Amino acid sequence: MKDWRYDTAADLEEPIIERLRRFPREPDMLVYGLRSLAALGLRGWLRVYHRLEIIGRENLPSDGSFVMVANHSSHLDALCLLAALPLRELHRAFPAAASDYFFTSIPRVALSAVVVNALPFRRTTHIRQSLALCRQLLANPGNILIIFPEGTRSVTGQVNEFKSGIGILVAGTTIPVVPCYLSGAFAAWPKGNILPRPKRLRLILGAPRRFESVSPNHAGARRVADELRRAVMELKPSLTADQPRRI
Repeated sequence: MKDWRYDTAADLEEPIIERLRRFPREPDMLVYGLRSLAALGLRGWLRVYHRLEIIGRENLPSDGSFVMVANHSSHLDALCLLAALPLRELHRAFPAAASDYFFTSIPRVALSAVVVNALPFRRTTHIRQSLALCRQLLANPGNILIIFPEGTRSVTGQVNEFKSGIGILVAGTTIPVVPCYLSGAFAAWPKGNILPRPKRLRLILGAPRRFESVSPNHAGARRVADELRRAVMELKPSLTADQPRRI
């Protein structure tokens, strides 16, 4: 019988805030427990306060790694996409979050790393390093990467151009990309508002797309980004919760 050996985490001696900033992070059962409890509370809040409706869960791949992309107009966006996933997948789902915003202060780092399990993404410098980190994540079967290709929240509620980074990431690969459209988030919690309002949310998940036949060059990356934006827009209802009803 072999002797059982226990190896301590490589970051055990680091301050907790530095451990949370690090990515990939070492497994931490306390963090896993807190994240699961937070997810249950947030899902209940989204369902009751925002009457969140999720359509198309059957389009989520049942195995392997995949990417979810969506329009971006609110801090609610990542929470809604995470709510579409089974709880058992929670610790393997990673929303890409701007490192210059979500990983600067201690409260934001704690919320981003513990509650959301965010991957710090540099939007202005070292973008290729961030994309390489995303590739490393997707190379590990069973991981889920959540990306908002607009790069930042829309200030009008309209869907802006998708950056070509998503194309650089998936062009020429077999990685499934699930397009998603979230309506109501801009009305509920637009950029600049301190607290969300009780507006109805609807998340629609589309069929996965693959881009193995697209050349992994600049033109191919731009083509993928444009195609994914169209796929997201095709999911948009004719009258969304972001638009006022005419009487």
